[in-house]
Amino acid sequence: MKSYDVIIVGGGAAGFFAAINIAEQNSKLKIAILERGKSGLQKVKISGGGRCNVTHAEFLPSELVRNYPRGEKELLGPFHKFMTGDTIEWFEKKGIALKIEEDGRMFPISNSSQTIVDCFLNESKKHHVDVHYNHALKSLKTYDDHWELHTSQGDFIAQKVMMTTGSNPKIWKLLEQFEHTIEQPVPSLFTFDIKDQRIADIPGVVALNTEVKVVDSNLWSEGPLLITHVGMSAPAILKLSAFGAIELAKRDYKFQIEVNFIKKSYEDCLLFLIEMKQRSPRKAVANSVQYGLPKRLWKRLVEAVGIDKTMNWSDCSKPFLIDLAKALTSAIFDVTGKSTFKEEFVTAGGINLKEVNFKTFESKHHKNLYFAGEILNIDAVTGGFNFQNAWTGAYIAAKAIAQS
Repeated sequence: MKSYDVIIVGGGAAGFFAAINIAEQNSKLKIAILERGKSGLQKVKISGGGRCNVTHAEFLPSELVRNYPRGEKELLGPFHKFMTGDTIEWFEKKGIALKIEEDGRMFPISNSSQTIVDCFLNESKKHHVDVHYNHALKSLKTYDDHWELHTSQGDFIAQKVMMTTGSNPKIWKLLEQFEHTIEQPVPSLFTFDIKDQRIADIPGVVALNTEVKVVDSNLWSEGPLLITHVGMSAPAILKLSAFGAIELAKRDYKFQIEVNFIKKSYEDCLLFLIEMKQRSPRKAVANSVQYGLPKRLWKRLVEAVGIDKTMNWSDCSKPFLIDLAKALTSAIFDVTGKSTFKEEFVTAGGINLKEVNFKTFESKHHKNLYFAGEILNIDAVTGGFNFQNAWTGAYIAAKAIAQS
């Protein structure tokens, strides 16, 4: 039976980050990572289209937490201890500079996730962290002064155990034996499947300034909206899917959304269209794209209210203008299902947050048992926020482990 001071179960972002930080802060500790796969850091490797969206350029804890549908209240304190600026500094000290893109996402300047993967592998090797691949955890037992871990490849003993296994139902089931409550996992960060003539055959079209609401609910979001081959995506939809993860699962992903493509009121839009009729009576409505909408989308919305391509503004009676104002500001679409957003596999659900001490990320039920990352009932919108949660939790837990 191999013995360690600290064993981290899960060789992903939080696991490696924790191991390295424990070793840096207390070189006397013998540390191991147990990873069930044949290699680790897979999510790091594929994130951000293979570029690794390390974090997001939001530097106020009170603003940063607003990107977490679950975990907003709990992360406020931890973010005052370790957040975006600390993440940037940590990687810079390892020789990895990050860059900020227009939408606030941050990537390594190399534009390659392999830079981050190599950093973690090199640092763990440098600090003599043992990494055991193909070691799936089968059972966990606690004694007065140590833990016993039984894996598919052998048994281990450790004084402290840290769980960083992400959304792993088997590990959640195992932790229920240790009095931990698991919030039922449901998908978060997904796109909407919509079959509708107004958006058929125009994939790639983006409306930059939209507001989207779920009909018969308080769920809403705003931002760019992308029309895809199967429906709608981009931040306006992804934010809605994250904040509505539990509600939309209850509806079996069949619901209606109301889209305001121009983020203007119906009344203001109607007045503007009436002015257009007076100002450009001889112009064809289909060719008079307004509000900065993409031409293809404008034409589809115009066609949908019965204005054919030959009609001029002067031909449009008030009922036509009313219908067009509604089509622009309150278009109803039927959502028939969901699709995974690129390689993002984010789950709402996990260990009940009331059962964790967020000053140390230690279990409130069992001493010397720590958690970090998506194993907890914490998830975020897309943009580097899920990784920031992993770095913050792993760092704070590492500090507590190294100093105790």
